[in-house]
Amino acid sequence: MHLSIASDHAGFERKEQIKAWLKDKGYTVQDFGTHSEDSVDYPDFVHPLARYLKTHPEEQGILICGSGEGVCMTANKYPHIRAALVWKPEIAALTRQHNNANVLCLPGRFLTEAEAIECAQVFLSTAFEGGRHQKRIDKMNYE
Repeated sequence: MHLSIASDHAGFERKEQIKAWLKDKGYTVQDFGTHSEDSVDYPDFVHPLARYLKTHPEEQGILICGSGEGVCMTANKYPHIRAALVWKPEIAALTRQHNNANVLCLPGRFLTEAEAIECAQVFLSTAFEGGRHQKRIDKMNYE
């Protein structure tokens, strides 16, 4: 089990907590940064993760910034990414079941460690339902 993760400075603490939890669960974690709480620009860490997932479509990723919005918007510029902003386990489940999301985006400043880990756990353990949902996913890309 391999998973990619990245954050900006506002998501750094949650990233480190989730990364430790993932490793305890047996995941191999590829950390695209940042590696401190020093101020950085989140796109500088989203782009390498998104490019990596293009060549590893079977894998998933986790992105974290203060609100989760910036990393989500940046990741969704890539046609092979379906990034979802998640703040509750129920949203994590639905975005996997109905949207086959492959990148979890978390608001680091608005979730506790336990809440962030619970969202990650649900996201990673929920399967895509397929069926009628696949037809909708097929309509997402406009090109």
